[in-house]
Amino acid sequence: MSKGIISKDEDYSQWFNELVIKADLAEYSPVRGCMIIKPYGYSIWEKMQTVLDKMFKDTGHSNAYFPLFIPKSFFSKEASHVDGFAKECAVVTHYRLKNDGEGNIIVDEEAKLEEELIVRPTSETIIWNTYKGWIQSYRDLPILVNQWANVVRWEMRTRLFLRTSEFLWQEGHTAHATSEEAIAEAEQMLEVYADFVENWLAVPVVKGRKTPSERFAGALDTYCIEALMQDGKALQAGTSHFLGQNFAKAFDVKFSDKENKQDYVWATSWGVSTRLMGALIMSHSDDAGLVLPPKLAPIQVVVVPIYKHQEELDNIRNYVNSLSAELKAKGISIKFDDRDTQRPGFKFAEYELKGVPLRVAIGSRDMQNGTVELARRDTKTKETTTQEGLAAKIEGLLEEIQQNIFDKAFKFREENITKVDDYEEFKRLLDEKPGFIAAHWDGTPETEQRIKDETKATIRCIPLNNPQEEGKCILTGRPSKERVLFARAY
Repeated sequence: MSKGIISKDEDYSQWFNELVIKADLAEYSPVRGCMIIKPYGYSIWEKMQTVLDKMFKDTGHSNAYFPLFIPKSFFSKEASHVDGFAKECAVVTHYRLKNDGEGNIIVDEEAKLEEELIVRPTSETIIWNTYKGWIQSYRDLPILVNQWANVVRWEMRTRLFLRTSEFLWQEGHTAHATSEEAIAEAEQMLEVYADFVENWLAVPVVKGRKTPSERFAGALDTYCIEALMQDGKALQAGTSHFLGQNFAKAFDVKFSDKENKQDYVWATSWGVSTRLMGALIMSHSDDAGLVLPPKLAPIQVVVVPIYKHQEELDNIRNYVNSLSAELKAKGISIKFDDRDTQRPGFKFAEYELKGVPLRVAIGSRDMQNGTVELARRDTKTKETTTQEGLAAKIEGLLEEIQQNIFDKAFKFREENITKVDDYEEFKRLLDEKPGFIAAHWDGTPETEQRIKDETKATIRCIPLNNPQEEGKCILTGRPSKERVLFARAY
């Protein structure tokens, strides 16, 4: 094993980067700002995909695929949308390379595209251009489509999983006959995301709306889920957008209603990305490595045999084969690590680093006594228990670990939401006790921007079902009817 990672209390950013790399989740690629997701990291993403895909299909959605390249002219059709993404777009201008005769490969200047292509930063434009051919009447609605894809947003400052120039995600794009249907869809998908993040990632979230200046480019309303990381910074974990008729008008997507009247279609889009991997890591992990919730752990149980002779190993293996069959029947993944190239202590440290929720150690004396040693990753506690009924005990422990990881994160989040009414205290708390700050805001973009410029804190959301209370804006003293959540964020 390589030496341990730096303490998160010493340098949280370096701790995160070291953990991602040493736990075999991902590594930097030769392309600046991009990453290679390694098999162990990708297996977690695959689990996320599997669960979310079922949730989407259970709510009536189907998967499709749209091109990676988008004609530049499509972006100019929706002004606010192009303004929101213009600085992040990668542009394809040529379609051929050639040898310059001196052994160098160069761009063939004669192979210039008639129209530049944008590598998709998001797919609203090409999808709504497509929907124009799919929609004529109310009978063609709703369209409930999701796409699993990669996108490119040319980031200047990157960090593995949290902010990369290319990342993986899903993007839902739906079309509806009425604004009410579209709003209900956007709200429904926010609930799907909140359910997934809380019940699978074990990360508590605040459901809310973005302020107008923080909305998705081209949206009338953006719903979001916001999570709090262990360093007190917020992370936007998912968004769902009510797009109104903006994209339908931009691409002239109309339908005939039941009275044969023409109207523009109403739209939503929604997405989560591999940024959820960052949320998973930063919400639960510690200085010893990953702490993975059992529902998303690639390996839920690892068995490490402790033996001196082949006969002892064979006896242990026979027992573990039986245990494995019982656990697999319960849908629990188990690994038997009988490598003879590493000592048990090395394996213990390795699986602790990789966040395996439950470790089972079995030696020859355990076989004689009918016992095993169980070690929990979340609490780092160990216990010796009987082999009898072990599969049922493990099943119960995994459920307990999943809940405990959530409860710990929820307690941390609740302890780090602070009501503040004084601007000087607001600034002091941001430095001394990072977290969510619930404060009054006068509702103007000017005040929002000034606070951001002066403190680097943004309004993360206006919580749904927010309690109404009279107050004064923390900066200007103007009247306010509710508190909003501020935080510094990733």
